[in-house]
Amino acid sequence: MLSRKTKHLLLKIISMFSVVRGYNIPVIVLAQYLSAIFILAPEKRALEVILDKNLFLIVLLSALTIASGYIINNFYDSKKDLINRPNKSMLDRLVSQKTKLQVYFSVNFIVFLLAFFVSIRAVLFFSCYIFLIWFYSHKLKKIVVIGNLTASLLAVLPFFAILLYFKNFYHVIFAHATFLYLLILIREMIKDLENLKGDIANDYQTIPVIFGENISKKIITFLTISTIIPIYFLIEIFEVGYMDIYFYVSMIILIFFLQKLWKSETKSDYLKLHNILKFIVVSGVFCIVLINLEVLIHGKKVVETIVR
Repeated sequence: MLSRKTKHLLLKIISMFSVVRGYNIPVIVLAQYLSAIFILAPEKRALEVILDKNLFLIVLLSALTIASGYIINNFYDSKKDLINRPNKSMLDRLVSQKTKLQVYFSVNFIVFLLAFFVSIRAVLFFSCYIFLIWFYSHKLKKIVVIGNLTASLLAVLPFFAILLYFKNFYHVIFAHATFLYLLILIREMIKDLENLKGDIANDYQTIPVIFGENISKKIITFLTISTIIPIYFLIEIFEVGYMDIYFYVSMIILIFFLQKLWKSETKSDYLKLHNILKFIVVSGVFCIVLINLEVLIHGKKVVETIVR
């Protein structure tokens, strides 16, 4: 039997895990490593990339910064989450607001110190990233359109950290980033529909709050159709190996997504749409290996065939 003190500690740990959304961070770490192996440094062996100490630090710093970002976001959204996510909110509240802030500042201080072991550029990058996350959570999140655009940008920025490290600015990378950015932007707008009641109660100026659900759905439809552009470049112009299967399947799923979008009216409907987009994003991470399986074995440079 666990003691009362031990149970209380375990609940605190589970609560903090929920606050930092610990289930999301391993996916981001995996995405960074797979991007490095298959897109940014395909001329190197997979093991060589994995054992790169500086890359490890960049990925670690990204994970810690994202975790601290979730903490400060949770801190500012505590009232809204009571309405939109009552069950998760009750779990998150097992950790006091004071403790959240203490952990937030401690993690950011660790990030700042560790960044010096990489380079001054890393210090500047992660300092700016930490500031942008705080500014978004504190101010930008409540501003119509700007909040959605910033949230999507912040989600993509960790990949630019490793992009700057490898200094490989191939056009195919930006096509991948554009597709990912659009998916995340659409997901952010779906979250606004999902969280409509809490946003109204807490004076968040989102598109559904100001212009209504119908206008929001039209914008989401436009953004979803716009994903065809990066998909076209990735399939027809650039060499992505067998990953083109993923993009074809994604298009089919997005057609289904749009059909369901215009039939959706309740919070549970929007939650399902949110999960569809999350599935596309997460499955895309694992499908990166389809670009060229030879990289795992021989580290062959696949980007030589890319049309620049």
